[in-house]
Amino acid sequence: MKLGCCYFPEHWPEAMWAEDARRMAEMGLSLVRIGEFAWSRIEPLPGQFEWDWLDRAIAVLHEAGLEVVLCTPTATPPKWLVDHMPDMVAIDQEGRPRGFGSRRHYCFSHEGYRDQAARITEALAQRYGNHPAITAWQTDNEYGCHDTVLSFSDAAADRFRAWLCARYRDVGTLNTAWGNVFWSMEYGSFDEVDPPNLTVTEANPAHWLDYRRFASDEVVSFNRAQTDILRRHSPGRDVTHNFMGFFTEFDHHDVGRDLDVATWDSYPLGFLEQFWFSDEEKSAFLRQGHPDIAAFHHDIYRGCSAGRWGVMEQQPGPVNWARFNPAPLPGMVALWTLEAYAHGAEFTAYFRWRQAPFAQEQMHAGLLRPDSSDAEGAAEARKAADAIALLGEQKTAKAPVALVFSYESAWVCGVQPQGQSFRYLELAFEWYSAVRRRGLDVDIVSPDADLSEYSAVIVPTLPIARASFAAKLAALECPVLIGPRSGSKTESFCIPKDLPPGELQAIMPVAIGRVESLRNGAAEAGDGWTISRWREDVASELEPEFTLLDGRGIVYASANYRYVAAWPDRALLDLLVAKIADEAGMHLLALPEGLRIRRSASHIFAFNYTDSPIETASLGLGAPVFGEALIGPANVTVWAEPT
Repeated sequence: MKLGCCYFPEHWPEAMWAEDARRMAEMGLSLVRIGEFAWSRIEPLPGQFEWDWLDRAIAVLHEAGLEVVLCTPTATPPKWLVDHMPDMVAIDQEGRPRGFGSRRHYCFSHEGYRDQAARITEALAQRYGNHPAITAWQTDNEYGCHDTVLSFSDAAADRFRAWLCARYRDVGTLNTAWGNVFWSMEYGSFDEVDPPNLTVTEANPAHWLDYRRFASDEVVSFNRAQTDILRRHSPGRDVTHNFMGFFTEFDHHDVGRDLDVATWDSYPLGFLEQFWFSDEEKSAFLRQGHPDIAAFHHDIYRGCSAGRWGVMEQQPGPVNWARFNPAPLPGMVALWTLEAYAHGAEFTAYFRWRQAPFAQEQMHAGLLRPDSSDAEGAAEARKAADAIALLGEQKTAKAPVALVFSYESAWVCGVQPQGQSFRYLELAFEWYSAVRRRGLDVDIVSPDADLSEYSAVIVPTLPIARASFAAKLAALECPVLIGPRSGSKTESFCIPKDLPPGELQAIMPVAIGRVESLRNGAAEAGDGWTISRWREDVASELEPEFTLLDGRGIVYASANYRYVAAWPDRALLDLLVAKIADEAGMHLLALPEGLRIRRSASHIFAFNYTDSPIETASLGLGAPVFGEALIGPANVTVWAEPT
C-alpha cells in the first residue's frame, strides 16, 4: 500500500514546494493529491487559463519521485462563474439558494454548470492527460457534502419531469404507481409534477423515493461526464472519487461502476462524535473512534468498484468540523493506516500535508504544523511506512460473511421511518459490528452482487426486495439472516399485496400483519436480550425460534433462513451470529472488548482500540511477526496466516 498526502501548492509560497516534496518522500510518502479546489487559480477569469504555476507544482512533485493524483476542481466553481449564471446554485428544501462563499455551491441538474464542469475537466485532461507524473485522477470532491445532493431548483424540476417521463412513459402509469388517487394528488401531465418539497404536510412517499432516485442518477451522470473525458484524454490512468463516511444520499454502487478505484475520506473521531453512538461509546473511544467505524467503510467501498479501493483522506490529528474535536490517542493514526492496509487499500493519503493558518479549515491538523514543524501525525506516518515495508504486499482475502447494503433501503427508511430512531445506517452498522466482534471478516456488497460463495449472508433490512433478489437468496444453501422491514414495500413504495415480506415469502413463510415503533427508552425483554425501536406482529405456521417473555415471536427460522421481526439488541445479535456461524462451520473468536481482527491472504492483523493493553495469547494465533502478543493501547499486532 502506498502512502500519500493531500497538498495545496496554491496555498504556499512557491519557494516552499521543493522542500515540501523532499520531506514527503523522506517521510515515506509516494503519492500526492492536488487541485480539487483550485479552479479560481487555474482560470481566474472566463477563458483566461493560468497553467504556469500548476505546471511547476507538478514538475516539482515529479522530480521528487512523487506520483500525482490530479483532481477536477468542480466542487468549487469560482465567483465569476456564479455571477455569470446565478441560477446554477442548488436550492435547499426550504427554497433557499446555497450561495457562494464556501464550497459545493452548484446544482447537479443545471445544464449550464454541467457544460462548464465538462469544459474545465477537458482543459485539464488535455493539458495533463499524458504527463508522466499524473498516475490517477479524482473527479470533483466529496459529492453531496453539506447536504448538496438534493436540489429543488427550477433546473432540477425540469430534469426530474424528464426523468419521470422516461421512467413511466404515461402520466396515468405514474398516478397509479404513486397512488395519487389518495388526497386527490393526480396529475394531468408530467409538466405538472414539482419536486416534493414545500408541501403543507408529508409529501407522497413514492414521490419522495423517486426524487431521491432521480437525484442519485444526477450524481451518476454528472460524474460519468467527467470520467468519459478523463479516459479519452488520459488513457491508462485510474479514475477515482472520494466518497464520505456514513453517507447514503446517492447510490455509491452506481457511481462506482464508472470508477477504477473507489476511495473514501476517513475521519473516525469526527464520525464517532457526529453520529448516533451512545455517550458511553463516545467516552470509551473518545480518542480512538469506534472500533468498527473505519472497517465498516473500508468494506463498503471495497464493494463499490470491483474490489479496488483506497483512503483519499485520513485523519492525522484533530479535525475542525465536529461538535467536539479531540486529538487521536498516540498510535491511532498509524493504526488507522495499517487497518486500511489489512483491508486491502491500494493507498492511504493523509489530509493534509500542512495545517492551513487561514480560512475555514485552519483548525484541522496536518502532518505538519503551520510553521512547517512536524505534527504528531508525521511520526505515525513514518511508523506506518516502516511497518508496510516490513510486512510487504497484502492481498485481500474473501470474507466468509456477506452483508447486503442498499442505498435505496436507506432512502426508503428515511422517507417513511415510522419510528424516529429507525436509522438504516445504524442498523446495518450494528449487524456488521456483531459479526466483527466475533472475529469474522465481512464483505459489504450490493443486492446485485453474487452471493453464492459466502459461508453466510446477512441482510439487516431490504424494504424493496425484488423477485430477482428473492430468487438469489432461494438458491443459497448457506445460513441467511434477514432483518425487520425487509420486503415491506414494492418498487413504487406500496405495501405488498400479500403483506410483507413480499417476494421473500417464497423462502420465509411469514406474514407481517402489523408493526409498531417504540419510543426511545422503551424495550421489551426476551431471555437475556431485548428488542427496541421496532417490532412486527408475525403470522406463520412456523414456531418462533426466539420469543419475548410474553411468548410473542421475534425470530423465525425456515430451512437455512431466519427472519428477525424487530430491532435486536447486541445480546440477541450475538446469539444469532453464534447460530449461523455454527451452522456454517465458521470458527468464532472470543475477542476482548475493543479488539478487532482482520485477515489478509497472508496475515492476521489485530487492532487494539482501547486505552489499555490487551493480551492475545488466548486467541491461539502463535508468535506474532509484528508487534507483541500483549498489544499496547492503539497498537497493532500481526501474525502469519497458517498455511
